[in-house]
Amino acid sequence: MNPAENYILNQPEPFKGVLLHLQATIERTIPEAQLKFKWKLPCYYLDDSPFCYMNVSVKKGYVDLGFWRSAHLTKHTDKLTVDGRKLIKSLRYTSLETIDETVLVEILQEAYLIKDNKFWS
Repeated sequence: MNPAENYILNQPEPFKGVLLHLQATIERTIPEAQLKFKWKLPCYYLDDSPFCYMNVSVKKGYVDLGFWRSAHLTKHTDKLTVDGRKLIKSLRYTSLETIDETVLVEILQEAYLIKDNKFWS
């Protein structure tokens, strides 16, 4: 098992369930995405470029699905969290029930379409 999978499986519930769901959805939606372990986080890469990452904040009670190149995202921007970051926006989940599958898949698909854009607009 690789370190990214260990990170996911070693999280307490409900975070582990959210991470497993995100992992399955990302891999189903973007089959060529490769799961790696960078910056002590599970990160998906397309070729050699970062695509998205998953981060658990147990203290604050959520899982972040962060997107590089998020400055170019136009769909569901009201669902994306900035939280003081300059370049990365994320979808934030507190439980499996808070995941809107349609929004998640549409943002993944749009992020894939803009994967070759610069990090900022």
